[in-house]
Amino acid sequence: MLFVELSLIRWTAANDVHLAYLTNFVLLSSFLGIGLGFLRARREPDLFPWTPVALALGVGFVLLFPVSVQLETGRLTGAFGWTAAPRWVELSATFALTVAVMAGIGQAVGRQFVQFPPLEAYRLDILGSIAGILVFTALSFLELPPIAWGAVASALLLVLVGRRWQVGALVAVLALLSLESARSNEHWSPYYKITATYTPGPVVVGHTRTSRTLSISANNIPHQTAFPVATLRKIERFYFFPYRHVARTPRSMLIVGAGNGNDVAVALSKGVRHVDAVEIDPEIQALGKRYHPNHPYASPRVSVHIDDGRAFVQNTGNRYDLIVFALPDSLTLLAGQGSLRLENYLFTTESMERVKSLLRPGGVFAMYNYYESWLRDRYAGTLNAVFGKPPCVEVGDPLAGRRQAVLTESLGPIRDCRTPWKPVAVSRPTDDYPFPYLQTRTIPSIYWHTLLLMLGATVLLIGAAGGGRSGISEMRRYVDLACMGAAFLLLETKNVVQFALLFGTTWLVNALVFLGVLLSVWLAVETARRVRLPSPWLLYGFLLAALAVAWSVPEDTLLSLSPLPRFLAAAALAFAPIYLANLVFAQRFGAVGSATAAFAANLLGAMVGGALEYLSLVTGYRALLLVVGGLYVAALVSYRLLTRTAGAPVPVVDSPGSG
Repeated sequence: MLFVELSLIRWTAANDVHLAYLTNFVLLSSFLGIGLGFLRARREPDLFPWTPVALALGVGFVLLFPVSVQLETGRLTGAFGWTAAPRWVELSATFALTVAVMAGIGQAVGRQFVQFPPLEAYRLDILGSIAGILVFTALSFLELPPIAWGAVASALLLVLVGRRWQVGALVAVLALLSLESARSNEHWSPYYKITATYTPGPVVVGHTRTSRTLSISANNIPHQTAFPVATLRKIERFYFFPYRHVARTPRSMLIVGAGNGNDVAVALSKGVRHVDAVEIDPEIQALGKRYHPNHPYASPRVSVHIDDGRAFVQNTGNRYDLIVFALPDSLTLLAGQGSLRLENYLFTTESMERVKSLLRPGGVFAMYNYYESWLRDRYAGTLNAVFGKPPCVEVGDPLAGRRQAVLTESLGPIRDCRTPWKPVAVSRPTDDYPFPYLQTRTIPSIYWHTLLLMLGATVLLIGAAGGGRSGISEMRRYVDLACMGAAFLLLETKNVVQFALLFGTTWLVNALVFLGVLLSVWLAVETARRVRLPSPWLLYGFLLAALAVAWSVPEDTLLSLSPLPRFLAAAALAFAPIYLANLVFAQRFGAVGSATAAFAANLLGAMVGGALEYLSLVTGYRALLLVVGGLYVAALVSYRLLTRTAGAPVPVVDSPGSG
């Protein structure tokens, strides 16, 4: 169940640009499907045999109706160069098919739940989830294409469903994914579907004739093009602007966002003695190493670091004459939950302060990209606040409503600056509010419109799947578990983004955090099965105290620690509340009357938590802990009201294996 969910989140976003930044969409659709499946655990018909069919339809739809973008015009295209289907059609179909796939699997899991005591069923579910994320992580590490993900899911479905007519649907899934995976110019990194086009002979770019080029698209969006240095001098001169402002040839240089190697090639052409080249995506760097016309990554003067830029900046002890943030613009989110893009933490005030500390006397920092005017002012304002003087702003050519711009700062006076920034009032991104691409603290309309439609569909589908009023009435007995589900998803999201700040927004850090969350849950379940737990009041008290401690410790306190103490402190602050929250959950879940209805309520509550996660776009991430605390208080109050109304005592798991 978890493996299919993770695969759908990753794969759909790689083929449909509408999902590139629409956080939580497939995740919440999956939660809804699983919850509906659990509600139907004791009802007919059996949906699980139809799961291969739903999966085949979903795969077929995504491949037949992909959405790509043309960077120059912003036009969205589909398969065969056709105009893409309207966004509401794409999202509606993806929502419905994801719900259908996960409802079938959810019902099958729900039918197994009723064969065990509730806590034992939950324990087995968590162990299966751990196996699912380990397999998905292994496939990501090996950079295997979608056929590998489809083969794992199809093999499991074949074993569970049996060798019946569903084999045809699974063969269709494998055939479609095989066709996609067989494209020789597509590569699957842990972050993107990378489409690489290599032109070995002369080409004409604009009015300039050039030699070999490498063009890279990521998740159906044009991303990078590798040109010879001689061509860059003619068509993209901004690569050379930072070198105007250095007093002498840099002895050492840091490039964050080294990508295909353009920036590294320019640095070598300028005589830089040593370059630390940081790139988060190993496949993009490998393509640049192989195909860049100047082969900059083959130079002994270059050290390559496959790492998150902020993490490298935070952890390095090196000092530099020149530091460049080179077009660090990712086209994907950190995870299926959370609104954090891979590069967001690079542009915060705290990050710029760290960059300043890495410069040698007289050192220069520069960042360049294609910016909208308000975003250029925001970054310039951040540099102005950190360095104490306006940066130099050099503006170049336009592209899709944005303009090239190079922002340069220096520890001393900026040399040869003809266009200093004219200060205007701007807000600055911080580590707690790392959203530079939002003009104001608001939830964009596309997000909340989509959420409202999803929640409306959820109400209708719950009524239908749960048998109308009876199903909803059954779940009302577990309002507290719904509150726990919402709180837990927010807590998990907060931990994912906190570890991303402390250790990098890499796929491996993300996977390890999810694994740590599941291990904490499993440990809590094992504790509840073997140890007499104290009263719910005491457990809730410990939980709220742990949340208060986590809220009271600012991120910069942890960032100032060396890596090992930082990890130990971060793990304690992150996983102690998760462990305690799951002691509360395990105690309650172990005594429920209907494990399937209770688990469905918990999952559907997690959908609400996914919607509440967007509050971070207004409040920042630290404030989410206050929302988490409020939800757990609501869970305690609602449970006391429920037990008082029913006249039942508070259940306590009081003996080994009691469930």
